[in-house]
Amino acid sequence: MASSSLAQILGKKPSFTFNASESDKPNREVALRQYKSRAGVYNFEIAFAEPIRRVCVARLRLKPGEMVLDVACGTGLSFRRLRQQVGPQGQVIGIEQSAEMIEQARDLIKRESWTNVELIHAPVEKAVIPHDTDAALFHFTHDVLCSPKAVRNVLRAMKPGGRIVAAGLKWAPAWAVPVNIAVFYAAARSITALEGLETPWKHLAEMIPDLRVQSLGGGIYIADGTVPAELSTGRAA
Repeated sequence: MASSSLAQILGKKPSFTFNASESDKPNREVALRQYKSRAGVYNFEIAFAEPIRRVCVARLRLKPGEMVLDVACGTGLSFRRLRQQVGPQGQVIGIEQSAEMIEQARDLIKRESWTNVELIHAPVEKAVIPHDTDAALFHFTHDVLCSPKAVRNVLRAMKPGGRIVAAGLKWAPAWAVPVNIAVFYAAARSITALEGLETPWKHLAEMIPDLRVQSLGGGIYIADGTVPAELSTGRAA
């Protein structure tokens, strides 16, 4: 489903311009502008996804002392739950390309006096990620998951058998018009292209043979799996 087909369902054009590039591919410059404008209200806008965040962190099956990646970590909303799981001897590493979003994450770390949370300010595909990470969270990171290079960069930094959990928006079946309207308007505030919303986990599935996908209410998914040894450059646990 594309934005034009949704407009036909609505019977009129949407009342805003979708922040997509002309090629309908994710666009880094558009994303940087988008999150610069959203940084101040992001925590409120994403509050609806907190129950999903709890489920995702639980599915990572983290253990004390492990290292976990928070991919496209935004303002750091997952840090507290991740730290609770890995404990003071573990480590949380957040990757974020938006200067405005990562600044809020830094402020959070400082306020909480967390000494085991580190930040990498870079696009995910270019980030220099420590090897031998145990798990990675992709929480509502559609544009990142549309990039095979970004996905591969994360997976190659992980141990063989490392756990991956991803969640985000997806198109519901065509008959679920109210759900797809909600997905469209949510997407307009959080991603830069509609590409891949049919199967946002496509590139993960190409690299993770045991990937499992669950649909929640038609418009949200959670996917989880483990990194195969042939992809990982980390060491076995």
